[in-house]
Amino acid sequence: MINLVKLVTSTAALAATISFAANAAAETRITYKSAKSTSSYYQMGVQIAEAMKAGSSGEIIVTVEESQGSVQNVMETRARGGDYVFTTPPVLVKLAQAGKAMFKGKSDPKFKDIRALFPIPSLTMHFVMASKSGVSDFAGMEGKTILLGKGSFGAREGEKYLKLFGLEGKVKLAEVELSNAVPALKNGQIDGFVTAGSWPAPNVIEAAASTGVKVISLNDEQIAKSKRARLTIPAGTYAGQDADVTTTSLPVAAFTTTAMGDDAAYALTKTFWEGKSSMGKAAPWWNGVDKGLMANITGQIHPGALRYYMEAGFPLTDNQK
Repeated sequence: MINLVKLVTSTAALAATISFAANAAAETRITYKSAKSTSSYYQMGVQIAEAMKAGSSGEIIVTVEESQGSVQNVMETRARGGDYVFTTPPVLVKLAQAGKAMFKGKSDPKFKDIRALFPIPSLTMHFVMASKSGVSDFAGMEGKTILLGKGSFGAREGEKYLKLFGLEGKVKLAEVELSNAVPALKNGQIDGFVTAGSWPAPNVIEAAASTGVKVISLNDEQIAKSKRARLTIPAGTYAGQDADVTTTSLPVAAFTTTAMGDDAAYALTKTFWEGKSSMGKAAPWWNGVDKGLMANITGQIHPGALRYYMEAGFPLTDNQK
């Protein structure tokens, strides 16, 4: 005789197991490696995680990991699986795949498997001068005290531009940490500072609101010499900014590898673009991300993401396909 209690219990347990397995199969878990926890790019990662969860009704769960930088993010593809997403400038992927520069002697076959998903806000150069300095163009910085900071992309890029545009040795470089740029500007210790990050940049917002600043535009010749991407900061981004600012940027994107399944890459990319408007309402730096930034992705796009872009009618190059 069949024990009905055992049968019912066993049936219920089996149903629960099947339900759990179905839910586990439907759920996509992603590790998103970003930047230092104090940076705006880490904060972006948190926003992406929230947008993915909301936009997928909880089916995409993103865990944000702190990183020491873009090079580390690329290097970790050697040991990561199909759940790994990371941020880096596209140029670093190109260098890794060619085994050049900081990747010389550290090449790995897995670098060839790196594929792009979507662009995120670019590292945007800001040359910020106090309004009272009277400086309105790059040449006017001659004889002024400028804070570049140390060790960051913005500091290295700012130093490069001083050399490129004939100001090497013609400006006084302040020995102040970039974190103290706004107080130093307010008390007259410096005339201006250079910073790189997504726009609108928090320290530039603070300086514009508390002191009054002029964000310097670069001309076509200067942009060409920099060999960086052109970027426009729209008028009104900062207090007192009544015209567009033309500057340069280092594009940044989210990448994964071919180890990620096509359906997961499709879902991530679709959910990102559909949630970008809501992210922009919470953090204006997302408003600078549009279809135009796709041109800055110089390498191949993941097949799953590519499917979304083809469906949505995004402009793509042959190299991206």
